[in-house]
Amino acid sequence: MRDQAEQLRERMLQNKKTQPTRLVTVTSGKGGVGKSNFSLNFGLGLIEKGHKAVLFDLDLGLANLDVLMGITPKKHLFHLLEPDTTVWDIIEHGPGGLEFIAGGSGFTQIMQLDDEKLDRLFSHLDPLQGYADTIIFDTGAGFSKESMRFMLSSDEVILVTTPEPPAITDAYAVIKMLHARNPAVSIRLVINRASSEREGKMTADKLAMVSKRFLNMDIQSLGYVSDDPCVSKAVKLQRPFLLTYPQSQATRSIRNLVERYLDRPVTSDASVSGLKGFLARLRHFIR
Repeated sequence: MRDQAEQLRERMLQNKKTQPTRLVTVTSGKGGVGKSNFSLNFGLGLIEKGHKAVLFDLDLGLANLDVLMGITPKKHLFHLLEPDTTVWDIIEHGPGGLEFIAGGSGFTQIMQLDDEKLDRLFSHLDPLQGYADTIIFDTGAGFSKESMRFMLSSDEVILVTTPEPPAITDAYAVIKMLHARNPAVSIRLVINRASSEREGKMTADKLAMVSKRFLNMDIQSLGYVSDDPCVSKAVKLQRPFLLTYPQSQATRSIRNLVERYLDRPVTSDASVSGLKGFLARLRHFIR
């Protein structure tokens, strides 16, 4: 375990970048829209393009990233408060070179930590700056206090929905809530389980139009993921569909989304973006 941690440290030093790490929170208005499955395969799609991604499982109510990968995490985020434990010790290794960190049931206690323990916890996350190109936070659906803090602290939010009217309504509710707290929040839509490109585009356009009309807010679409039987087959196998069915429609959709994501460069100052800016904002919201 300690040897693995040392190797990770060496990789971090070798790959240290001047470009700030991008912090992305993936969320949804309701459960059951495939948010965690998207986060998992999106992370793998980034890795496939040589873009280093680290995934945090913060869906505390229905944490299932480990189930989707058939892995039982040995440690979680709260273990960073234990003596001599570093972020490298809690990183789990999934399929396809994906690295992830489990939030664990102890994550809810983070919001009640005193300043000393909070600073210690956050300082342990600092080495991820430059090690990862993108850190993906997979949060719970809806409006939990914890999820909202992560969304407002991130560089951008990816909002996953499906074309069904209840899912669209709940997605718009998330947009309204975020807009009320921060009108400048960056939100990108992903339409999951779209029967066609046309349905995916129409759903995204509908949400964008309503957001512009009633909130004067510009919402960008990252794209759509095809409704593909290979997805449910991969879930039953506890394997990511991008690895198990690399030629499937859903996998092609993820690769298109990754291309669009990478085409949009980070333009903000490293002092207010990246891990440093994220941790500063999160400290503010918690305190």
